[in-house]
Amino acid sequence: MEADNIAGGKEPKRLPVWACIPLFIVILFILLGLYGTLARGCLSLVLGVEARHPGVMGYIILEASMLLAVLTAAIPMLRFERRPFSDLGLSLKGHVKGLWYGFLMAILLYLFGFGISFVLGEIEVTGFQFKPLDLLGSWVFFLLVALFEEILMRGYILGRLLHTTMNKFLALFVSAALFAFMHIFNPEIAFLPMLNLLLAGMLLGASYLYTRNLCFPISLHLFWNWIQGPILGYQVSGNNFTTSMLTLRMPEENVLNGGAFGFEGSLICTVLMIVFTILIVWWGEKREAISLAVPRSC
Repeated sequence: MEADNIAGGKEPKRLPVWACIPLFIVILFILLGLYGTLARGCLSLVLGVEARHPGVMGYIILEASMLLAVLTAAIPMLRFERRPFSDLGLSLKGHVKGLWYGFLMAILLYLFGFGISFVLGEIEVTGFQFKPLDLLGSWVFFLLVALFEEILMRGYILGRLLHTTMNKFLALFVSAALFAFMHIFNPEIAFLPMLNLLLAGMLLGASYLYTRNLCFPISLHLFWNWIQGPILGYQVSGNNFTTSMLTLRMPEENVLNGGAFGFEGSLICTVLMIVFTILIVWWGEKREAISLAVPRSC
């Protein structure tokens, strides 16, 4: 029985999950418009830069407004649903190792992905530059991106779907499909990049099925984007936000190197995400089996 049950033992009536999610999205869009307008006004009046090309600091301010919007939408919704803030999965207690595992998985993905592409001649490194302040700024920006998207797609939406009778893997697929749809207007979008974004949503959400915590997906999301763009020089989901440490050249844009969409548009990425998602699910199912097998003390 949940901690918020009333004294008589009955669950208080709540708005159905299928109504909560659309309501949350409507509130979020309103707040995104409001905070986004304020952020763009700040960029124009205070910093004197255009919203279309705001630079690293401008991107940080715009993304911070989006993070503020999702938190402002989620917190009252959780209160309305009589659920604690901890339901979003932002607690560090007992989950710090998830941050390291997310970082490690991002490293492994690019060791294999970039390495295979380089060995096959699908990419060539043509330049190198080290700008620590740019790298730090881009890290902060992609941290905000990871926080916003993970709180939205995994912390709230997947978390709410898991409160229904829906099979957990179907809930994961639905949230991943919404995650992919969120990127439908990205530059250079096509079938394979959309498929990979769907798989990325499943990869990022798989651990949440078993931990109900966002440490791993936030870390993986952050370092996935940061290593991909500012370090290795790929486009990030079709976008080029900052300068990169490496300069890449593709002899030919194709499905092996991802072309103008970046590594996320490649078949190599497809295979790696499927493999790593299976590994996470295997780990999670094994973890649950061990948990069920261990007798609990009274």
